[in-house]
Amino acid sequence: ADMNGTAIENFVCVIFNVSFMNCTWHVGRTASGDTQYFLYWKTSKKEDFTGCQSYIKDNYGRHTGCRFQNITIENKRAYFLVNGSRSGQNIHSKEKCLLTNCISNYIIVEKLTPPLNVTVNCTEASHGCEIQWQPPRTSHVKRHGCFKYEIVIENK
Repeated sequence: ADMNGTAIENFVCVIFNVSFMNCTWHVGRTASGDTQYFLYWKTSKKEDFTGCQSYIKDNYGRHTGCRFQNITIENKRAYFLVNGSRSGQNIHSKEKCLLTNCISNYIIVEKLTPPLNVTVNCTEASHGCEIQWQPPRTSHVKRHGCFKYEIVIENK
């Protein structure tokens, strides 16, 4: 369903600092400089789509991404739709937006913040140290068994 190479490619979203998200894409291989893309998204089927408020642009002024703030993707679902137009004429969106996923092959990555409240307690008696911490704050991972931690100890 790619109108001769104008549809976007490589749609990726990165969540950082818990509630910020940047989504980016590559413009279609044959998209001309006057092609413009518009991103809409929602986090449940029942909602209406909302348009991007803050676009990331390339040197031609084409939209190649969107910055989101205060997002929550609790249930790990998001629905994205990207439409394009060229000098006012519509070009094909990535897929006709069915109620399932409008962009079906997207990736959402979350960059984690460090673990919280790290404490180190060393005692002479046991010749050892106890290190404790709490899981990092995240946008959508609620099962703390999902986390793996690595402790690096350097002798100073």
